[in-house]
Amino acid sequence: MTAATDRASSSEQPELKRVMGPKLLLLFIIGDILGTGVYALTGQVAAEVGGAAWLPFLIAFAVATLTACSYLELVTKYPQAAGAALYAHKAFGIHFVTFLVAFTVMCSGITSASAASGAFASNFIIGFGFDRDSAGLRLALALLFILLIAFVNLRGVAESVGLNVVLTLVELSGLLLVIFIAFFAVFGGQADFSRVVIFEGPEGKSALLALSTATSLAFFAMVGFEDSVNMAEETRNPTKIFPRVMLTGFGITAVVYVLVSILAVAVVPIGELAGNDTPLVTVVQTAAPGFPISDLLPFISLFAVANTALINMMMASRLLWGLSKQGVLPPFLRGVLAKRRTPWSAIVFTTLIAMAVITFVSLDPENPVALLLGGTTSLLLLAVFAVVNVAVLVLRKDRVQHKHFRTPTVLPVLGAVFCIYLVLPMTSGRPFEQYQIALGLIAIGVLLWAATYIDRRVRGYERSARVDGEVDLGLEPEPERSR
Repeated sequence: MTAATDRASSSEQPELKRVMGPKLLLLFIIGDILGTGVYALTGQVAAEVGGAAWLPFLIAFAVATLTACSYLELVTKYPQAAGAALYAHKAFGIHFVTFLVAFTVMCSGITSASAASGAFASNFIIGFGFDRDSAGLRLALALLFILLIAFVNLRGVAESVGLNVVLTLVELSGLLLVIFIAFFAVFGGQADFSRVVIFEGPEGKSALLALSTATSLAFFAMVGFEDSVNMAEETRNPTKIFPRVMLTGFGITAVVYVLVSILAVAVVPIGELAGNDTPLVTVVQTAAPGFPISDLLPFISLFAVANTALINMMMASRLLWGLSKQGVLPPFLRGVLAKRRTPWSAIVFTTLIAMAVITFVSLDPENPVALLLGGTTSLLLLAVFAVVNVAVLVLRKDRVQHKHFRTPTVLPVLGAVFCIYLVLPMTSGRPFEQYQIALGLIAIGVLLWAATYIDRRVRGYERSARVDGEVDLGLEPEPERSR
């Protein structure tokens, strides 16, 4: 079959609908960054560094900003849906590396959504007064939650983004509620700001290692900006609006995070905050005990973590769809509903993996689902971010015909160094279980890649030639079969 015929066949697939403008994109980015991290992991960060819980969030913000600038250069240079995998392939041209990066990003979306499911179950149980020790109920709630997210995702990107707007406003109102009630306690003389400068690491851990561990956790709260580049083909004029919108979203979320973490430590004694799986609920209940509106926070938290899960599952499914469209992943992942124009097969695939991950992690009673999978998410993404920061430097030699954002060279260099530092076990202080989960998920990807690659080679498919106006990610797309 000729390349022209292949392209014609490929063009018969429905394209994604461009429904996102600057406002929707800004809410998308803010909603993804604000979600599960600050609602679920503030207590875990405090357990590592004590009253200086705000510091890891600030450092994580700085590292994330370095990488965000690299993403901005690349998404405005190549405004297509495949994201980090596209950048890695253009920079290194190695099919296996492309697949590995793509699958790692996809896994990060799934582990992030799965972490959100654990936080959702915890807040649901608290909000409705169920037995907090019921592991079976937690698992059932988490799985039902993921299925609900899949249903919304299947409905369409317009519906999903519309729900994202509502959920983002709700979760932002929840954080503003925490800030308002905490300030109420501050002006009432109930806060102790001397605690925010007390650094208390775990016994037997150096201050640097404790700070690195806390930053690795806090980084989970800062991720989300990378999801937006996978929505490039559903965004109007992405080259123009991405830089302004992404940096604005970063600034808003950084201010909210640092303010919330400072107030949380000032209001709640470290002993009560450290390790708490619903830290902001504790902050509100401590600052205003008996205040009726404080009972709303567990329910607001439900919306916050739902937003994180929705956006990450949207990202994972669009990423798989984009790569399947380019022939890098199996053709069954490129299915699009004719009426809804949503990537249904990729949505089903990512949902099944998420349900398996949630079930597996819930078998470990020593580690909360949100903590273990939140750390795994940051581990996966930091590895990808290191690759992206290197790729942006390699791709400086690749010229495009349109204007695009260009980051100062020193920023991706620093970004790569800090990302690698927070990935390595000897410097990050991560628990070994996070590496086990990450490597297990990637192993699934490697097996899938090997099976796809061998199958296509056996059937005689050759690598496609580079075609102007198209993205060559490795293997030429498999032709459509008549039904």
